[in-house]
Amino acid sequence: MNTIKKQARVAGALYLLVAVTAPLGLMVVPAQLFDLSDAALTAERIRGGETLLRLGMASELFHQAVEVFLVMALYKLFQPVNQSLARQMAWLGLIPIPIVFLNVLNEVAALMFATGPGFLNVFERPQLDALALLFVKLHGNGLQLAAVFWGLWLFPLALLAWRSGFIPKPVAVPVVAAGLGYLLGAIVSLLLPGLSGALGDLIFILMLGEPVLILWLVVFGARTVNRPDGAVPVPASI
Repeated sequence: MNTIKKQARVAGALYLLVAVTAPLGLMVVPAQLFDLSDAALTAERIRGGETLLRLGMASELFHQAVEVFLVMALYKLFQPVNQSLARQMAWLGLIPIPIVFLNVLNEVAALMFATGPGFLNVFERPQLDALALLFVKLHGNGLQLAAVFWGLWLFPLALLAWRSGFIPKPVAVPVVAAGLGYLLGAIVSLLLPGLSGALGDLIFILMLGEPVLILWLVVFGARTVNRPDGAVPVPASI
């Protein structure tokens, strides 16, 4: 296996690991535990599903830790294609990681208010439930802030894939669509929540473009393409 194909598959494996571990914290836990219109119900579900919530928090921390190595692997893969674009991709890919890490504290706070340790006895149960829901909502908004960068980093990544020569150009197109999906989802959630119902399906469909690149990297790695000048891009070491 040539170097570039091996590096592409390493990046693909890391990308796949992020993709399969992220849904627990980002999708399963909110769907199972959170009702944004009912503080008492949300607090009750959190108390009954404390283990699931903690697993969700661990999932968020884990996949964002893996994201660091994913960004480094993709930078190493695409740096020879265009160093400036590769740097843009790396910076945009790294920025949301501390956002997500810090955002987990909102879930920690929600869990504390829902379970009501002894030092919180000065509050009534409805007050604690309301505070738990408040931090659940802050956590959701924090994820949407991170989603802005989850969308933005896909644009230089798609352009690098398009220019690389070792990834087919059609693979880059759905990556752009996924970037638009993340951005549209964040804008709707934070600024135009009234449109979330109408645009929800479209946002989901657009975001399905990202797995196309993941699957290509995992299954095929990178194809060897002889450029007109006879040079074959070889990733530089960092």
